[in-house]
Amino acid sequence: MNAVSDPVVHSLVLYRGRPARVTAVTDKLELDLGQGRTQRVRPKDVTLLHPGPVQSLAGLDVEDGEVDAAWELLEGGDTNLAELAELAFGAFTPASAWSTWRLVAEGVLFSGTPTGISVHSREAVEAERQRQEEVAGREAAWSAFLERMKRGESTPADADHLAEVEAVADGRSERSRVLKALGREETPEQAHRLLLKVGHWTPHRNPYPYRWAPALRSAEGEVPPLPEEDRLDLTHLPAYAIDDEGNQDPDDALSWDGERLWVHVADVGALVVPGDTLDAAARERGANLYLPESTLTMLPGGITSRLGLGLQPVSPALSFALRVGDDGAIHEVEMHPSLVRVSRLSYQEADRRLHEEPLRTLAEFAALYRQRRVAQGAQLIELPEAKVKVRDSRVEVIPMARTRSRDMVTEAMLMTGEATARFATEHVIPFPYTVQPAPQGGVKGDGLASMVARRRQMQASQKRAAPEPHGGLGLPMYSQATSPLRRYLDLVLHQQLRAWLAGKAVLDRDEIMARVGEADYLTGRIRRAERESNLHWKLVHLAAQPDRVWQATVVEERGRSQVVIISELALETRIPSRRGLVLDDQVELKCREVDLPALTPRFTVL
Repeated sequence: MNAVSDPVVHSLVLYRGRPARVTAVTDKLELDLGQGRTQRVRPKDVTLLHPGPVQSLAGLDVEDGEVDAAWELLEGGDTNLAELAELAFGAFTPASAWSTWRLVAEGVLFSGTPTGISVHSREAVEAERQRQEEVAGREAAWSAFLERMKRGESTPADADHLAEVEAVADGRSERSRVLKALGREETPEQAHRLLLKVGHWTPHRNPYPYRWAPALRSAEGEVPPLPEEDRLDLTHLPAYAIDDEGNQDPDDALSWDGERLWVHVADVGALVVPGDTLDAAARERGANLYLPESTLTMLPGGITSRLGLGLQPVSPALSFALRVGDDGAIHEVEMHPSLVRVSRLSYQEADRRLHEEPLRTLAEFAALYRQRRVAQGAQLIELPEAKVKVRDSRVEVIPMARTRSRDMVTEAMLMTGEATARFATEHVIPFPYTVQPAPQGGVKGDGLASMVARRRQMQASQKRAAPEPHGGLGLPMYSQATSPLRRYLDLVLHQQLRAWLAGKAVLDRDEIMARVGEADYLTGRIRRAERESNLHWKLVHLAAQPDRVWQATVVEERGRSQVVIISELALETRIPSRRGLVLDDQVELKCREVDLPALTPRFTVL
């Protein structure tokens, strides 16, 4: 309520920045807001501009008066609404009161309230005019920017505004003024879509590592020297690290001594002990992140250079000696810190040499072990796999053939996992065991559709502190033990074994399970980053070949669509259901469209 007098009927008041006419006064004021609108308000909600009488709000604006002359006369002083209206417009009327108040509200020459108005100095006027010009310029630039966004255009000057959109697309922020102003949802997908539309990002920008990976750079740090200790010299045994072509972190190798199968594993536990800085770096990351465009490691590169099997003439290892019976069962387990001399082979090279010893014998025992697992309920799910590589913006999708040597290595790693789990159980060493319930029901057949159906029956594996069966692998107990360069929980397992072998204290069950919880969370994010990055680049690869015909196999019926697998790309996708197409039928497809932000391809069925 105005300090000079109260509003009365037909007086002019200020309500929410607009003029209003008082039509009645009771416990509240009845206001005419113009254009047929009325409002009942408390007296304290309005400010008196003129006592009236005012019969209508029409015609309140007056012609320009002597505003500059009034300002010059009063410059640097104080006044009130009535005095300023008389000086600027010649009289204090409802119309001049409203026009004068508009000048005060502009804040350039004057500021304050109707009863106390400050008249600005020349310097203050210039500063305010400059500020308002800057604000107007920013508003004009913002409007022009939004118009460019709507047209699907951008300029280098838009980078600052688009940085906040990038933050949403990368998962670093949940809010974007730009997306909100454009009426788009503030989601990573919509942010990605806008950045592509306006050309700020190209399809070769992969946002998924930024959204999901716990760290976006490899670990760094000094690599300590190997400790002085007795190691079993196994350099006389031929040892083979068999991997995909181009593998950069060989952490396992195989030997045969005439009686036992040896699995040598990079001895990371010799250099990385619980609680040191290297262990902390690996623990913060959880695992290596393998992207088509790069690899980010949980340990410094110097660890791999020193400990990767076959990267030095002689490598330190933690070697597992397994005596395997003719029935494929593991009858004895030993483990030793060792020295080994390792030859590196690709799977293709190993396949060509499987007739040679010791690879022939190793393959035979691997086959026996596999038969035993199958007899114990192992689910053999062999779906297409492919490796995606990006070099200099060129995308390459390389199908991974299933070969005897790959199966041999897989079985040897599973043997080691079972053997170490059994060793830990027998010696009461706290361990991260990997368990999985057996699938319910059986699926017959060896086609891709059967493999997909079999996969659907599988429940996710889990880490536990006590041994339980791993139904999917057909093993009574199992621990992942052969990738300490690449997986943190494998490293924890090695740390436990090494401490026990040296007669030192091991981590207790609670400490192990704390590491399991952290690693499960981190590796879940890492696997998602890898999975979505691979799919992103496969779709980029598809979009670049719109005329290519792809062979696909129908593997599942799902509502009104059918799920198909393009084996060459190891890509599982959907097509509209086609009459006459049944499971395991072949179909030819062309890529009609790729929606990169949604990670969705659309195909034409030929």
